[in-house]
Amino acid sequence: MPQTVCSGTMFTTPSGFSPHLACAEPGEEEEEAPQEGPGPGACLADGNPITSASLDTLIQNLVPTADYYPEKAYVFTFLLSARLFIPPPELLARVCELCIKQQQLDQSPLDTAKVRKFGPKILQLLTEWTETFPSDFRDEKMVGHLKDIIHRIAPCDEEYWKTLNQVLQKLSQRLALMSQGEESIVKVSLNASSISDKLVAFKTKPPPIQKDMLSICNDPYTLAQQLTHVELEHLSHIGPEEFVQAFVQKDPLDGTQQPCFSDQKKKTSNLEAYVRWFNRLCYLVATEICMPAKKKQRALVIEFFIDVARECFNIGNFNSLMAIISGMNMSPVSRLKKTWGKTKTAKFFILEHQMDPTGNFYNYRTALRGAAHRSQTANSNRERIVIPFFSLLIKDIYFLNEGCANRLPNGHVNFEKFVELARQVGEFMTWKQVECPFEEDRAILHYLHTAPIFSEDGLYLASYESESPENQVEKDRWKALRSNVLGKT
Repeated sequence: MPQTVCSGTMFTTPSGFSPHLACAEPGEEEEEAPQEGPGPGACLADGNPITSASLDTLIQNLVPTADYYPEKAYVFTFLLSARLFIPPPELLARVCELCIKQQQLDQSPLDTAKVRKFGPKILQLLTEWTETFPSDFRDEKMVGHLKDIIHRIAPCDEEYWKTLNQVLQKLSQRLALMSQGEESIVKVSLNASSISDKLVAFKTKPPPIQKDMLSICNDPYTLAQQLTHVELEHLSHIGPEEFVQAFVQKDPLDGTQQPCFSDQKKKTSNLEAYVRWFNRLCYLVATEICMPAKKKQRALVIEFFIDVARECFNIGNFNSLMAIISGMNMSPVSRLKKTWGKTKTAKFFILEHQMDPTGNFYNYRTALRGAAHRSQTANSNRERIVIPFFSLLIKDIYFLNEGCANRLPNGHVNFEKFVELARQVGEFMTWKQVECPFEEDRAILHYLHTAPIFSEDGLYLASYESESPENQVEKDRWKALRSNVLGKT
């Protein structure tokens, strides 16, 4: 069914936990993690993996030195999760302060040999940060800290100036692309909404829509390819930080009254836009099925979308697959028994079985692992495509967040939780970077984004007009809907 974002009531079954991830129970004490010095990756100086540590220790572990650089996995995990405890500008300020102190960058003259060993490492950290979490640098304070630390080391090597300019140039390009993408999504959403609103004032039956999907595209494989275009476009705009910010809460050890993020709406706008796209596709499928006046035509539309769903499955586009199945399972569609009686449904039942929620979506998760394995060994972008059922991914992350505390009773950060979070988000980040190998069809894409769709009431009215109500509850609803519509005209 159509989805909503991050409401605890939308979820019913815990999922997504690593069997090796221990979640602390209230009152459970953890051993103190070593507090001295950084170590490799998600380890401290003694080589033991970090399961928990103080925030100060984790920050120290992020700071490079002349002889040390944290593993990439640790950098991603900590930069992803640290925002739950400290705003990114404050974190970068702390990192820069430690660098200045440890490398004596406030001294004159600088130790050129020492700085030349340290310089490439701090530049690498800043480059990774800007590439993986570019939205953090929309804050001018972030750019200010970045410039300041490089200005301090630049006198020791002219190449550092060039690197700074390259980092800032690439960052500017990324931020510009992000803004363009967000504006495009907003424009498409507004356009689709305005068209849908015009369909409210109908009389006994919704007005005929001038075009339908089959007149725009009658080839299931082609439509599945264009749906994949839309999915990958949405995925490309979602930053890893949005998964954390969707569930951010005030840190209980933070003395301020505000959480780390005040403008929460903007922080998750791309994620929310993607969920709206899923809902739109559900309603578009239902609208296309309910609109035809003739039973035979409705059956043809159902069979067409079954074939589209099958092609989406073969491509690895599980999000469009689930949206299509959800649209066909909406009550206004599923009640059309005479129409379904004319439909060849064997393929549909196979697809439903693949997306069956039984066993925490066991069949789907098995298929997803198969697609992920194919992606890892692929020789072409076509085989690399993995588009997960997004609302289930959000649900997994939600329950990981709710099921495990961010901090342990001793005040330490529950780093083991965030390693699992980074694993799930990191996998998604790999999938979203695939370039769509299919050629765009602008006519089909335009229709997908702007075709009129009916509200739930509109779908019910169209459904009742197509196949009469069968019981008193349906008759009463039909009568109420007709009266409501006539009253608006």
